[in-house]
Amino acid sequence: MADTTYSGDTAPNEPRRTSVTKRGGGDPASRGRTTIADGVVEKIAGLAARDVVGVHAMGSGLSRTFGAVRDRVPGGGGGKASVTRGVKAEVGEVQTALDLEIVVDYGVSIADVAGDVRENVINAVERMTGLEVVEVNIAVSDVKLPDEEDEEPESRLQ
Repeated sequence: MADTTYSGDTAPNEPRRTSVTKRGGGDPASRGRTTIADGVVEKIAGLAARDVVGVHAMGSGLSRTFGAVRDRVPGGGGGKASVTRGVKAEVGEVQTALDLEIVVDYGVSIADVAGDVRENVINAVERMTGLEVVEVNIAVSDVKLPDEEDEEPESRLQ
């Protein structure tokens, strides 16, 4: 019978254990950095705010008017800016803060709409980015009356 050598405390009938060195240093999610641009958070927040019942528009009247004109000019933005209109984000490594400017429909509770906007924006931004939303400041710049026309000019171009 051949001589058998056992290492450490391993008994003759137990499987031999070897140490495996992992390459790359751990969890794949921790290998590298992910950065999220302010504009990405602004788009998410803008879309989430617009989904709330009682929000008529985003931004001040002047910014909406200029934005509507810019969106209709060929090469002027094509609607990209309208998604982030009225939204400003400051994004750090793990947290973000947002400022929103909204126009509400006449007859709604501004406090309720602001609370719903805040909740919807926080949920969407945190779910999609993983960032902690530390604050959502909401400025109500106008109330859309039922008989008021929208300030955005109609396009005559087809």
